[in-house]
Amino acid sequence: MEYTIGELAQKMNISTPTLRYYEDQGLLRHIKRLPNGRRVYTQKDVVMLNTIECLKKAGMSLQDISQYIDWCEEGFPSVQKRYELFVRKQEEIEQQIADLQKILATLRWKRNFYQKALESGELTICDADREKIAEAIIDDAL
Repeated sequence: MEYTIGELAQKMNISTPTLRYYEDQGLLRHIKRLPNGRRVYTQKDVVMLNTIECLKKAGMSLQDISQYIDWCEEGFPSVQKRYELFVRKQEEIEQQIADLQKILATLRWKRNFYQKALESGELTICDADREKIAEAIIDDAL
């Protein structure tokens, strides 16, 4: 299946100027053009665009993404480099998720604490509960 720039932008939730920018920056390469100059995007372009967006959201610069695309065009000789890139990025994202889960646990606990305070009309916490909370924080179990 092939897509016009507008169709692809809508389906991928990306602006058409962003698609043009990616092409200008050499991130989307070898885009097919009709005789009238209009861009036509293939399934291969969709897959590459998805990868670009993923890497961008994973914190990679456009320059580093361009390097990855260069490696893709090299073929098999750069597979080890690409593998290592994705291993590193996966580890980084898994750490970010773990950090966010700890933050979310604290937010949930605080929200519940204040909800109970609103329901009871009291803002109290006993020393035993405070001790359990402190231990949970230290043990990353909150």
